Amino acid sequence: MTTATAEKPELKSFREETRAWLEQNCPPEMRKPVTSEDDVCWGGRKWKFSSDAQKVWLERMAAKGWTVPTWPKEYGGGGLTGEQAKILAQEMRALNCRAPVQSFGIWMLGPALLKFGTHEQKLEFLPPIARGEIRWCQGYSEPNAGSDLASLQTKAEDKGDHFIVNGQKIWTSYADKADWIFCLVRTDPQAKKHTGISFVLFDMATPGVTTKPILLISGKSPFCETFFDNVRVEKKNLVGTLNAGWDVAKYLLTHEREMIGGIGDRGAAKPLGVFALEQVGADAQGRVADPVLRAQIAQFEVDEAAFRLTMERAMDMARAGQGNPAFSSVLKYYGAELNKRRHELMMQAGGSDALDWESPRSREGALARAWLRTKGNSIEGGTSEVQLNVIAKRILNLPGA
Repeated sequence: MTTATAEKPELKSFREETRAWLEQNCPPEMRKPVTSEDDVCWGGRKWKFSSDAQKVWLERMAAKGWTVPTWPKEYGGGGLTGEQAKILAQEMRALNCRAPVQSFGIWMLGPALLKFGTHEQKLEFLPPIARGEIRWCQGYSEPNAGSDLASLQTKAEDKGDHFIVNGQKIWTSYADKADWIFCLVRTDPQAKKHTGISFVLFDMATPGVTTKPILLISGKSPFCETFFDNVRVEKKNLVGTLNAGWDVAKYLLTHEREMIGGIGDRGAAKPLGVFALEQVGADAQGRVADPVLRAQIAQFEVDEAAFRLTMERAMDMARAGQGNPAFSSVLKYYGAELNKRRHELMMQAGGSDALDWESPRSREGALARAWLRTKGNSIEGGTSEVQLNVIAKRILNLPGA
């Protein structure tokens, strides 16, 4: 249901205009379920559009500012209110519109720049993010600084008008495909662990930056090791205050956890019940033929709908200044577990065919590889165990051990 029964007249008008615009401007190809990563638009200098429709959809949405609907118009956004943005999301869902672009710049860096960046930094970086012209990766984790991120050792030496960065990051998602990186570096090695850290931005084409993909059990590699060897970073690309980058990092982590939690929401992907019907067939009443699987899917879809509404409620409370910052850990934990359940049920529906690993018939084992990839959902962005600790301490106020 997309229309509220007692919607304000101005919001009802906005809904009608939005629906009409989407129906006219979203290409039919962009209303089909996402079936593979080729269907997802990441943007950036190295990105190649998979179709004209994908390019057109991004350009049209960016021109409206609707790739980032609540960002200010001067920074490439749509300037929408929270209520208007919710209506836009509801109407896109009703038409099965795909997201015009997926972007760490939108999900993580953008909110941090809006809060901590200078006006000049916002003008330089936010509009290209909104237009899908720049792809970002995240330089946080290190070989000896994962869950204990504040122990990071990548060093940035002050050279007057610039820094020289040396060190290594790991689990850098799509570093080999990214244009720029937002990176945590230690600028005061004598300071206590959570201080002496700064937040900087630099181009991945800068001399001294190299990446090495990490092969996963799925056979694919979204993650990389990233190395910095005397990399020059201009002082103007320091975000926030020198040695106070942990404040930026914490704020960004909140948005990262919300983003990872969002994978629990199906979005434009095919509904699980439809997928199962295609795999196992229907009974005489048109239902999924396997009654046990059918019951499991029904329970899953109830939980999926409840999670979607919970995400909406969390966003509404955050916009009203009533949200608990730690609630992102709830979304991250439950969304990750929900996505794992979704893929386990897809594997169950696929039966032995779902285990195929290499043939063209299975698109080189796309289903099995995607299922294996979901196991990382409960590790990346803070392990499920860490999230449960945060929830216990900061939301439930349980006593420590």
